[in-house]
Amino acid sequence: MPSLSASLVRGVVTSPFKRAGRDGATLPTVRLTLPAAPVAPGHLATYRRVCGFTEPGGTAGSGRAATGHPLPLTYPHVLAFPLAMRLMTGRAFPLPVVGLVHTWIEITRHRTARVDESLELLVHAAELTPHRRGTEVTMVTEARVAGALVWESRSGYLSRHAVPPRARTDAGAGKEKGTGAEADARAGAGADAGADAGAGADTGADSRSPAVRSSPPATGGGLPPVAEWRLPGDLGRRYGAASGDRNPIHLYPLTARLFGFPRAIAHGMWTVARCLAEAAEPELIRHVRADFRAPVLLPATVTYAADAAGGSFELRDGGGGRLHLTGTLVRDS
Repeated sequence: MPSLSASLVRGVVTSPFKRAGRDGATLPTVRLTLPAAPVAPGHLATYRRVCGFTEPGGTAGSGRAATGHPLPLTYPHVLAFPLAMRLMTGRAFPLPVVGLVHTWIEITRHRTARVDESLELLVHAAELTPHRRGTEVTMVTEARVAGALVWESRSGYLSRHAVPPRARTDAGAGKEKGTGAEADARAGAGADAGADAGAGADTGADSRSPAVRSSPPATGGGLPPVAEWRLPGDLGRRYGAASGDRNPIHLYPLTARLFGFPRAIAHGMWTVARCLAEAAEPELIRHVRADFRAPVLLPATVTYAADAAGGSFELRDGGGGRLHLTGTLVRDS
């Protein structure tokens, strides 16, 4: 398993030597792979507990063996993220990882991945896309069992840089890909890093032109509230311990201020996972798209809202004014 901490350090060291937006930039063609390995029950139990997933037939994060039970939909992303970071901090990757903002994620379950199965994980960089605030890269992660694709995700990461007015107009011709307030927030710290810092948008395997992607419109607090969560100030440290993502912007107010945030912010992938855990029968969800709109400053009180049919959801602040996350999901029929 690649060291996520080592990748973060490498990203800090190499970022000053990379220039986002340079002409002729290309992505590395390499596909990084983690050989098939069984899921560690203790690690999974900790992840379930922090994100609020209930063990089938048990309580949240009970830690039982649960042979044959499905993995949380977001869990393969956590397992593969060190691999993605290794690729994004490599010399051949054209964008500086410091300041890169995770803007969206789209996950598709092709069939249920079970706790007792060994997953092979593969990561590659798919494309560079002009964005009116800079350049966006799409990263693809796959999980395979005995060579068969069972799960995949596509994630967008935005590197902000100066864009000529004409290019900005062209890139923004369609609806801008959901960066929301997070992309505007000084997303200064790193890879998932900064963004899972909390800004995000998604796109994924769709038929739209790769040059300009669009995001679902923000619902603006129009969905009915379902639950209210009080998030403690140490949530970033707890999720960091469960996921391995100990980006400084998530840990303490002091370390977050070094990158332009007044307080530590929740991981974007925690907000996605927590919303899915709250949804009815999360094991039946086969596709989700989430767009990160604004970071969640910790501690915080947030409201989870969803439509009656369960196809759309959002996370907003306790007062209902600021939208942090919007998403849609599809279930097995």
